[in-house]
Order: sequence, then C-alpha cells, then structure tokens
Amino acid sequence: MSTAPTTYLLTGVAPLGGDPVDLLLRDGVIAGLGAPGTLDGSADDGSVTVVDGTGLVALPGLVDLHTHLREPGREDAETVESGTRAAAAGGFTAVHAMANTTPVADTAGVVEQVWRLGRAAGWVDVHPVGAVSVGLEGERLAELGAMADSVAQVSVFSDDGKCVHDPILMRRALEYVKAFDGVVAQHAQEPRLTEGAQMNEGVVSAEIGLAGWPAVAEESIIARDVLLAEHVGSRLHVCHLSTARSVEIVRWAKSRGVDVTAEVTPHHLVLTDELARDYDPSFKVNPPLRTQADVDAVRQGLEDGTIDIVATDHAPHTREDKDCEWGAAAFGMTGLETALSVVQQTMVDTGRMTWADVARVLSTAPARIGRIDAGSAPRAAPSRWASPRTSCWWTRARPGWWTARPRPPRAPTPRSGATSSRAGSSRRSCAVARPCWTAPPSTGLPARRPRGERVTTDEPPHACRRRDLVGPGARPAAPGRRRLPQPAPSRRARGARAAGRPGPAVGRDGRPVPRDLRVDDAGG
Repeated sequence: MSTAPTTYLLTGVAPLGGDPVDLLLRDGVIAGLGAPGTLDGSADDGSVTVVDGTGLVALPGLVDLHTHLREPGREDAETVESGTRAAAAGGFTAVHAMANTTPVADTAGVVEQVWRLGRAAGWVDVHPVGAVSVGLEGERLAELGAMADSVAQVSVFSDDGKCVHDPILMRRALEYVKAFDGVVAQHAQEPRLTEGAQMNEGVVSAEIGLAGWPAVAEESIIARDVLLAEHVGSRLHVCHLSTARSVEIVRWAKSRGVDVTAEVTPHHLVLTDELARDYDPSFKVNPPLRTQADVDAVRQGLEDGTIDIVATDHAPHTREDKDCEWGAAAFGMTGLETALSVVQQTMVDTGRMTWADVARVLSTAPARIGRIDAGSAPRAAPSRWASPRTSCWWTRARPGWWTARPRPPRAPTPRSGATSSRAGSSRRSCAVARPCWTAPPSTGLPARRPRGERVTTDEPPHACRRRDLVGPGARPAAPGRRRLPQPAPSRRARGARAAGRPGPAVGRDGRPVPRDLRVDDAGG
C-alpha cells in the first residue's frame, strides 16, 4: 500500500508577503528555508513532493477563536468532522468549538467528548470552549475549574448565543477564571433590549418593517464588563464586536490598562444592513449587520489594534432553518472557508494591513488569547479514587488555588514484612480545588490551614475541606452541613448547673424554648 508523501518542497513562496523563498516541509514542520533553487528537493525514495508556489503567500496556520461545530446534538447541521474539514480548507489549523451544543458543554465530560471527536477527525486541533453558566441559563456558574483541569484543558469560557446578563454572575466568572489564567468571552447583548429583534435598528429596519436591534444593547454590556474586568483584574474577551461605539469603548478600556481583547467577524467587515431589504435570511446574523459607518469603524479598529483578532463565528444551520421567511429563520452564517479572503479584500487590498498583520489577527493573537501552546502535550485523565477514608495533604497547585494530593502508600514494615493496614486500603483525595480565602477577623473563624500541613482523617472527603470552618478541637461537621460555633451558656444556666438544679430548656441554637413547647416527663 502506497503512503502519502510527508515531505514537501514549496518553491517561490513569499512568507508573510516578503521575498520569495523555498520552503522544505517535513512531517508538517518547516525543515529548511532558503533562496529559490538552493534547497534540494530530490530523494531516493521519491517521497518529496515539489509544489510550485510562485506568487503565493505563506502564512502560519490560522486559529479561529469562535466556531460552532454543533456536535453533540445538532449533527444534522454540522459535525466535528465536517466542520474541521471546512476549517482546513480555509487555512485554519486550530478552532475553538463553542459551548452551545446539546447537551451544553458545561461539564468536563462534554468538553472531553468534543476534544476527542476533534482528535479522531484529525483535520485540525479542536479546543472546546466551556460554558460560563449551567445550561447557558445565566443562573449558576458551570464547572469552570473541572473543565480547566480536564483533558481538554479549557481556557476560554463563553455562553455565546446568550449573554451573561447578570452582573454578579459575570463578576464571579471573571474572579474564578483568574485563578488559572482563563478568559471569559462575552456575547454582548442585553436581552431585554433585543426581545423580538430581527435586524439592526435604523433607517432600513423602519422602512422594511422589521423589529430593530439597537446598538446600545451591545455597547451597554461591553461598558459594564470592561469595568468589571478592571475591578476584578481579570481577562475579558468581547465576541463579534459590531458597532462604532463598541470600538470606542474598547479603545477607552485599553487606554486605562484593562486586560480586554475583542474580535470582529468577516461578515461585519464587509456586509451592511442594506442587504436585509431583500429579506434574504442568509444575512440574518447575531449581532445583526450594521450600517456602513459601523463597518468603517470596525475596519479602523482592526487596523489600529483596538480590535485584536478576526474570528469567524462560523454558525452552520440546516436548509430548513435558513430557507424560510426572515422571521422564522435562524441567526448565523458560515465563515471558515471565506474568512481569509474577506480579510484580504477588506484590509490587505485596501492598504490598511500587511500580510504580517493578517498573520497577527488570524493566527498569533488568537492563539495567545486562547492560550494555545503548540508544544504542549495533552494531559492524562485524572485518576479516580474511591474510599470513605481520606489521607491527604494540601499543596499549592497554582497561584491562588489549593488542591488535595493523595498520600503515597506506606512501605512494608520490617517487623512483619506486611503492608500497613492503612496502606492496604484504597484512598481518595478530596479532589477539590478551591480559591485561597482567609476568614475576616470579624467572623471569628480560624484562618486557613498553612500550606503543606498534612491532614489525616476518617471523615468522608468533603468533610476534610470543611475542617478549617469548624475550629481546632471541635468535632467535624457532617458532609454537606456547616457546623457553627455554639453560643456560651447564659448566666442563669451556669448558676443552675452549679447548684445542681435543672437549667432552662434551650434549643440547639442555645436560645430558651418557650414553656408551652417543652416536653415534660408526664406528657411524654
């Protein structure tokens, strides 16, 4: 059986649009670079394939930070296999798969499934994006830490398709991801300002009679979130920025030193809301196509660096979801195969950017935001421990986090040659990573256990992490319950106890029980 060649010689290509050179690629890695005609493309086994690249530009592999692969759940619209084939055709070597699948990618199990589907397809690297909230409902934080520690190594979290509209939840998410250098990617859309909206609010929407989508619905969320990111000191990424004032808000935030990045989609670089006049659902997207003034503003923002990257927001749908009337059609359009051409047409051919800038906004900057390290190996799946007994010590796993490590088994004792009874039982670590927190003095709770102090206890695992809320010498609380310090007995109770008389009846909270609620010996 013949094998495909693994070595290619590209002649006359222009890296980043510079001078023509010859590139020797071996197993996907640049093995040689030289002036035209200086590299030997011959081989005894004929495994070197020579490709004439005269007039072509060589770029690093593109990285998309915003892709909807639909799997699991909507395989009728797209699969990881078909989506990554489209990405490879468009020049991408890595994509970030958004979390709005069925089920939602809000647990370690789902993101690991998506990651493995990408590995099985083998076309490009697939990096799952974890949901910020459970079920994208915006009510409770999802398992951010578990997804970050999973095989998929999730570092980008987003409820894309929906906005994290609750400011408290958004603040908590920004605080949480800060511990492992993650980033929250916000779909900026105030839901109450866009109920029933169909297209950009403006002259066109008024003339054709479609419900308007105001620009302030995007801008108000971006303004709120950059202030939250500044307050927390965490990383924020703004998805599919589309209005002129959104560009100004991000520019202002960067001037203040806020760690915020932003993206623009190819269709917001080239299309306007005038295309909605024909009621063609192909142009129904979220956020909607804006005015020409907004298009010019986002182009300027991409040129001057206010907008960091171009992301496709590749959102495929079935024919039934798009081949219908405008009001019933789904939001979204594809973009993986056309993104590079759109950037060339709107930014390079117009003189706004060079090919080196294209490599920055489509490759290096997205990889930096998504914390993609080409040399990092996938981590192994975490071990599963099962035992009611816990023997562990606390260590600093990463800045701002503590984790419980399993205690190694003891060596056989010289006296009997047998393993200790403790070592013979299976062990389980608490498997809980939690933020470092020191109780304020006003609470009366003890400070956190010093780093490296070993804990050996017969309690269930979750009781181990609550010991420092109980206090030294006190009996640990039962799992799932927090034991609070009991109040001191009253002076009357202490006097009655010293005199040998029965004291006043008190409840578990230390307060006297009303006389009509007491149970005496006669009444049972």
